Amino acid sequence: MSEENSTTSGLADPPDQTPLPRAPRKRSRARVTGEWAAIVIIAVAVSFLIRTYGFQTFYIPSASMEPTLQIGDRLIVDKLSVDFGTINRGDILVFKAPPAENCGAKVADLVKRVIGVPGDKLTSKGNTIYVNGKPFKEAWTHTEPLGPAIGNITVGANHYFMMGDNHSDSCDSRSWGTLPRSDIIGKAFVRIWPLSRVGVL
Repeated sequence: MSEENSTTSGLADPPDQTPLPRAPRKRSRARVTGEWAAIVIIAVAVSFLIRTYGFQTFYIPSASMEPTLQIGDRLIVDKLSVDFGTINRGDILVFKAPPAENCGAKVADLVKRVIGVPGDKLTSKGNTIYVNGKPFKEAWTHTEPLGPAIGNITVGANHYFMMGDNHSDSCDSRSWGTLPRSDIIGKAFVRIWPLSRVGVL
């Protein structure tokens, strides 16, 4: 009887069954395009809301506010401070040009400083402005002489008397009357250009 070589019987080791990691699926071009479109739409909407209700930049085209503001200056105007705050003497406002404004080249918006608030009585003698019977001290740089005089004016409710810091070269409330609050766009609060004169106003 022939003898056969015996071997240890058993099952072979099972193959490694650990699943291979799947390659990440590429996002479809349509999905990527849709995501970017949504981002752009949101960004435009936020920009619109900020510009409409929050802050806006303006360019100074004339010399009426020199030396405080010069031709070519760029400002950021705060609209919320008008909607939810108070307006005081000395504030610099940007506002829609009044219908009665007729001082040369027509512009849509003007920038001037508040000299009189509702209820104030204003007049002038020589280069001195009087508010409620007292000499008004302008605590900011401005030019003299005063130029056109201020008549005897009482500022009405929700109106403001506006003047440019360049007194003798400013078309302002002395010419076109007081400014209704509804025409105010916002307060100029910071100059962002030129870089050499960046700062809070």
